[in-house]
Amino acid sequence: MIRLFRAEWYKVRKSKILPVLLLGPLIAGISGAGKSVYEEGNQWLGPLFMMIIVHAQIFLPLLTGVLVAFICRYEHQNGGWKQLFALPVTRGQVFTVKFAIVAILIAVVQLLFLLGLYIIGMMKGFNDPFPLLIWKSILGGWIACLPLIALQLWVSLAWSSFAAPLALNVIFTLPNILVANSATYGPWYPWAQPLLTMIAPLTQGDVANNLNFPIETLVFVISTSFLVFAFSGFIYFQRKTV
Repeated sequence: MIRLFRAEWYKVRKSKILPVLLLGPLIAGISGAGKSVYEEGNQWLGPLFMMIIVHAQIFLPLLTGVLVAFICRYEHQNGGWKQLFALPVTRGQVFTVKFAIVAILIAVVQLLFLLGLYIIGMMKGFNDPFPLLIWKSILGGWIACLPLIALQLWVSLAWSSFAAPLALNVIFTLPNILVANSATYGPWYPWAQPLLTMIAPLTQGDVANNLNFPIETLVFVISTSFLVFAFSGFIYFQRKTV
């Protein structure tokens, strides 16, 4: 597993995808550096709110698809799957390591997002204490990405085309602006879950209440969808003909 993990990490480094990790947090940081929408309360919450809207609504779901597509790109070229399975590794190990690599990269993106917020606070001279709920927002956004990673890994393993999974991800990401505001469909829509999860701690449940669903529903949906997508993708990969 360790050697396989090193090999996958080497391919990620050679793909030159790492600079892309900065794109979302950078654009979110620029939006957060503007005027705060919170005139009262903790100073950190205004920039955070603006950054989450940009980051979690568009860039974070898109980035998961890009990373998953890149992590499967080499094996889809020139009989890469046959060469990989000729090595003493199991399909379960391959699936687990690829998922773990993407999950780690998304965690790095979330930390870069947090760093961007901290830089904004230092530049503006915030004096208020750094709220604990920000850490909940960052962690919640990462957890909400896990079902999305599992789903897109399943799709990328099934389709040999590099562009097709990316195009599909873009198509399902764009409706986030409307779906996230729906109490009926928002919690069940995987591409909207990172936004809802990151923004809920910020408003101390007000957003969830305004959408007329309890936060427990979102947690249940995320955990259930992760198990369904991960198990289905794992079983498919075990039976995949190469």
